[in-house]
Amino acid sequence: MSELKLTEEDLTQKHKKERKELQAQIQTLKKSICKGDKKKKKEVTDEISRLEDTLDKKQEEELTRWKVGHLNINNVENENVEDIDNESTKDNKQYDQLTQRVSKAQKRRDKKANAERERNQRIIEEEALNVFGKRNVELQTIKKILAERDLMIYEIPTDGHCLYNAVAHQLKVIGETPLNCHDLRTKAALYLRENMNEFLPFISNPDSDDFLSPEQYEKYCDDVANTSAWGGAIELQVLSHVLKRPIEVIQASSAPYVIGDNYNNDKRMILTYHRHMYGLGAHYNSVTKYVKEEEG
Repeated sequence: MSELKLTEEDLTQKHKKERKELQAQIQTLKKSICKGDKKKKKEVTDEISRLEDTLDKKQEEELTRWKVGHLNINNVENENVEDIDNESTKDNKQYDQLTQRVSKAQKRRDKKANAERERNQRIIEEEALNVFGKRNVELQTIKKILAERDLMIYEIPTDGHCLYNAVAHQLKVIGETPLNCHDLRTKAALYLRENMNEFLPFISNPDSDDFLSPEQYEKYCDDVANTSAWGGAIELQVLSHVLKRPIEVIQASSAPYVIGDNYNNDKRMILTYHRHMYGLGAHYNSVTKYVKEEEG
């Protein structure tokens, strides 16, 4: 049926029907994407954008033609020949204005579609880089090591307390008396103070690489107890002695190593060490029994 024979309500209903049909087509396209298929996802995204733009342009052009056509019909019925000439010029101007609006709207849609395509491309490129980046390679290596032992990573917050919180979680895992981060820091600091001669030769000043003075060592112990100072190899040894439990550390760059292996191995705690997980520096996580991830 010609657009001029349609009422405005008919045209509106026609456009709604076309929109509904397009949405059904879009849903079918989305369902065709296999999980993890980034290439297919990009192709479908581009196709959906193209279909939406095409329908927007078509419907706006139809509405413009309908409005201009009905302006002309009304003028023929109600004006004389001289008035028709004047109105025709007016109608042409209105048509030009409507056409310009359509053109501007199309340009906006094109700009939006191009920006979306560029954004999707950047995301795909960044994901590709991340797959081969140090962080992801390290993470996948550790996950593989853990999976072979029926284990998986238990995420610990990156707040400076990661070592202590990871050990606190492991105490729960192995069924020992629960201790929180503050408890472990307090016990570690006390053990360091009581065994200064044992640890002082292995702790250096980060600014000069010189050994700490007794006063500096005391400040080091205070930081362990009362601040969010990051714990490392020294603190791992201390916690193993304090808890009388072996601590195994799994990492990507080399074989796992055990601290305090002279203690009862049936109650071994297991941590993961990540050099590249966060921009702020190294990080410790805990582990838990492997649970298969649900597919989304």
